[in-house]
Amino acid sequence: MKKLLLPLLGIIPLLSFAGGFQVNLQGTKQTGMGHLGTSFHLGASSTYFNPAMMGLDENKFSVEAGVNLISSSVQFRNGNTGISEMTDNPIGTPFYLYATYKINDKLSAGLGVYTPFGSTVVWGDDWSGKYLIQDISLSAIFIQPTLSYNISDKLRVGAGFAIVQGQVEINRALPVPIGNDATANLQGSTTAFGFNAGIHYDVSEKLSVGLTHRSKVDVELEEGDVDFTVDAALATAFPDGKFSATLPLPGTTTLGLAYKVSDKLLVSAEGSLVQWSEYKSLDFDFETNTSSLDDSENPRNYEDAYIFRVGAQYSYSEMFDFRAGFYYDQSPIQDEYFNPETPNSDNIGITAGFSGHFGERFGVDASILYIIGTERDSEYQPAGFGGTYASRSVITGIGLNYSF
Repeated sequence: MKKLLLPLLGIIPLLSFAGGFQVNLQGTKQTGMGHLGTSFHLGASSTYFNPAMMGLDENKFSVEAGVNLISSSVQFRNGNTGISEMTDNPIGTPFYLYATYKINDKLSAGLGVYTPFGSTVVWGDDWSGKYLIQDISLSAIFIQPTLSYNISDKLRVGAGFAIVQGQVEINRALPVPIGNDATANLQGSTTAFGFNAGIHYDVSEKLSVGLTHRSKVDVELEEGDVDFTVDAALATAFPDGKFSATLPLPGTTTLGLAYKVSDKLLVSAEGSLVQWSEYKSLDFDFETNTSSLDDSENPRNYEDAYIFRVGAQYSYSEMFDFRAGFYYDQSPIQDEYFNPETPNSDNIGITAGFSGHFGERFGVDASILYIIGTERDSEYQPAGFGGTYASRSVITGIGLNYSF
């Protein structure tokens, strides 16, 4: 019966792990440049991108808010039958809110509220992988109070403390010997903690460098609810109850360079190391065990992955800025552990955006991002389920900013 449990339990990591569901949309301006922002200041959103830069704001108080609309789909071609199937995902709406306050010339404070993890994936009740997953809905909200300090005119540091609020709901079918509509519903919520730290240095009037680290976060999911819908004859084998698990979010280190080609043109490049190799296995402890529902160990064996980004901003006038960018996001999932709840292949992102400034205080930002998930032929060996996956996403973003 453990073969049955492996696909059931394996879908929980989406609460914490990006895979195909990391939401790199923490600032509309930065999204328009390929999600760059470690080495140059674009407003209160530096609270997330590099907290050391909050003191670069010329204003006493700044605030930014924005929302994105994610339209995404994944196509799967079954390796055994050759039949193609498609997800039917609703529109996702990740958001962000930042505020910074300049206490004095050296010290600044900020607050960030943002959603770096969250998505809804719907494969349907009767698709060929229904025993792995039918649908999943998840959200993770980070609340981050932050401080920055200007050590000198060129060197500055900053750090923030992150409070993570996460929720998840999952549905999947059960391959039981009695009944055709047996399902499992899993729900849980949790609170975890981490930090975000950065350093920023002006090498010259034109060149600046930034380095940030977002910590690993151990998300301890306790008192999650498991509800089974099964034939009455199987009720004692699949009792409703509680479960617990510990889920590690990997740390991320990013190095960025920005260069002012002219007063109008800024170019930047970044590289990120995401320490996915910390994710070796996922273990679950059920409150009630039976011969059909045992505690389980689920191998993941993710590998460290890299993200490379380039982008540019052109200040056309005092009223308009235009941006464009490109990135390559490497998948951490090995072929033998690739599954439909995290259908993540290597991703290529193409971005564009602009800002309109209305007076000295108010601005509107917009961005568009097109993500191409390279076609991948893989199998989740613990369940013997595989085929060819390909994904596409179109993401539009709108943001507002105000300062005084």
